[in-house]
Amino acid sequence: MGVILSRLLQSLAVLLAMSFAVYGLMGLMPGDPIDLMIAGDPHLTAADAARLKALYGLDRPWTERWARWLGQLLQGELGYSRLHARPVIEAMGPAVLNTATLMAASLTLALAIALPLGIAASLRPGSLLDGAVNLLAFASVSLPVFWLGLMLIVVFAVELAWLPAGGMTEVTGDGGGRLAHLVLPVSALALAGIGQYARHMRAAMINEAGHDYIRTAKAKGCSPRRVVLRHQLRNALIPITTIVALEVGGLFSGALITETVFAWPGMGRLIYDAVMGNDFNLALSGLLLATAMTLVGSILADLAYWRLDPRVRRMP
Repeated sequence: MGVILSRLLQSLAVLLAMSFAVYGLMGLMPGDPIDLMIAGDPHLTAADAARLKALYGLDRPWTERWARWLGQLLQGELGYSRLHARPVIEAMGPAVLNTATLMAASLTLALAIALPLGIAASLRPGSLLDGAVNLLAFASVSLPVFWLGLMLIVVFAVELAWLPAGGMTEVTGDGGGRLAHLVLPVSALALAGIGQYARHMRAAMINEAGHDYIRTAKAKGCSPRRVVLRHQLRNALIPITTIVALEVGGLFSGALITETVFAWPGMGRLIYDAVMGNDFNLALSGLLLATAMTLVGSILADLAYWRLDPRVRRMP
């Protein structure tokens, strides 16, 4: 319990430092929302601009504005999105749900394919199956995800006309339409991630196969299936857990390139538009959400280590 509390306190310190750094970097960007309003409305005078900057606190140092924003955050107020003309929480809500659906589905599909392939390849290193898995992994990590997405659109949306090329729903807005729109972006992200998971799974299984506890289990008469699934796989999953934990932040920060190619309204595009549009509140909240979820993933990985490796439970 004390270790988890310590990790939570460390995570809060990281979030505080992250918010300070991001706010400072955004404060260094040329222009501010009021300058953009002036550029878009020639009827605004210099006096109007000064009044608006004083109203929103933009005439104060960015450190003072950051402290004010932090105080509002502690009260549960994320501020107002200038680009979307509504509270930040309302602007982020649908995008977070869309991105979480997309990223969770692609991660699940990638793991469901990659882990069995990695295990099968590790059991017969140097075989034809091992070579095929390595070739698939090499192709997966080498192909740019934007090119892969475009090829999927050309084949399945343009040539075969089986699936929609982009967007999120049909005009009717039914659930079946949304599921059809989800197939291509999920496939693109899953195909791009299969390679690294399969390679790490294969390497971890081969590394564990040479340890003494595997030979001991075999000497005791354990069946090959039990040795692999009960002993070898359990320890080989530890590095995979680390990799998956780092992906948790991506579940909520989105995949900008994939979301752009498939016109998927997720967090990646939302954060990008907020940064380019000087929407401080929205950009800062989105980046901090991604940071927070990465830290949560790290804590969940520690708990998974505790479950997978009994030695971790005895550590102080």
